[in-house]
Amino acid sequence: MDKLTLFWFRRDLRLEDNLGLYYAHQQEKQVLPLFIFDAEILDRLEDKTDARVTFIHEQLSRLREELAAYHSSLLVRHGKPLEVFQSLTQEYPIQNVYTNRDYEPYAKKRDAEVADYLQQQGIDFYDFKDQVIFETDEITTDKGDFYKVFTPYSKRWLQKFEKTQITPVKLDGRKQAFFQTKPLPLPSLRAIGFEASKIKLPSPEVDDTRIRNYDQTRNFPAKAGTSRLGIHLRFGTISIRKLALEAASLNETFLNELIWREFYMMILYHNPQVVDKAFKPAYDRIPWRNDEKEFSYWCEGKTGYPLVDAGMRELNTTGYMHNRVRMVTASFLTKHLLVDWRWGEAYFAKKLLDYELSSNNGGWQWAAGTGTDAQPYFRIFNPASQLEKFDKDLRYVKTWVPEYGTDQYPEPIVDHKMARERALAVFKEALDQ
Repeated sequence: MDKLTLFWFRRDLRLEDNLGLYYAHQQEKQVLPLFIFDAEILDRLEDKTDARVTFIHEQLSRLREELAAYHSSLLVRHGKPLEVFQSLTQEYPIQNVYTNRDYEPYAKKRDAEVADYLQQQGIDFYDFKDQVIFETDEITTDKGDFYKVFTPYSKRWLQKFEKTQITPVKLDGRKQAFFQTKPLPLPSLRAIGFEASKIKLPSPEVDDTRIRNYDQTRNFPAKAGTSRLGIHLRFGTISIRKLALEAASLNETFLNELIWREFYMMILYHNPQVVDKAFKPAYDRIPWRNDEKEFSYWCEGKTGYPLVDAGMRELNTTGYMHNRVRMVTASFLTKHLLVDWRWGEAYFAKKLLDYELSSNNGGWQWAAGTGTDAQPYFRIFNPASQLEKFDKDLRYVKTWVPEYGTDQYPEPIVDHKMARERALAVFKEALDQ
């Protein structure tokens, strides 16, 4: 057998405009695509019907069909990545491995270990920028530091975006660049320890009108005013380059949300400690109440605050929560109940289809006042006024809390005025130390 090039799919589950795959296809022959069901990640998932695993499995099936047009297939393995590569180097004459970069702490450690092992075997490891427009140190202050505040970051990002020629790439028709093989087996969900989820998964197709009107509709949870593309960006089933170009031509508010995504990725890359510590260290002095019973009421959507409860029930049922409501529920947990933001962040991480470590962490620290460019601790969302402003006719609430307005709906578990004053006092005392 001739020497093989492996292309390692991770957060880029598409053939179109996939930079690492494009370069492998251009520069090498005998490219065999690979996906690893990472046991290090899957073993930590408590829910064995996790919809994200079903989503990945469906996308791998689609990729196999698309690769068949090139007379090739997808090699799928299940295990710890380093151990998988140790096995693959015994099975195949591998000359190099191509992939796209990932910026999360675990991914950086994983890739360093794999690259080190491959180098010991005389195998080259090439990685490329693919899931962001600008990465790591491409957007910096005049002094070369990373930005800690979003607004100047976004201005610099836009300036660079306008000067940079962003061009999506396409695979050409050279079938011989791919390793020619009959379809390779795709392990079933059950074979990797999971069952199919019944949660409906969002489409990667979005009407231009929804993006064009995004700034007018995005804050109203009863409207279909958001793209629902989060899971597709998370697993790379759509191209960030194509989406950013489309957003730039249709709606600057939507583009701004894509910039927030990259801002939080950059913050995590430069500050991996934020995974379990406050970005602002002083905020780790806050004496959280962490009442487990109140936390369970929040998780179940039984707080007596209808907008909070509707959001939590939507999340528990669908794996999605409207972004405006995410801010309200996070503020309520951390300020009204004084529950540690890490508890809420971990709950969202288990439930959200579009869970992204950097954005989830950044959003929770923003709501709690502990993060970079966060809302100040004395800004506390009033769930009642948020309801009046964004779901005045109760369409969203009635969808998810049908018993609202009846005797079956619980009384508020905490008084807003008292909770607000308590939070202000607790935060002030902790920060004044």
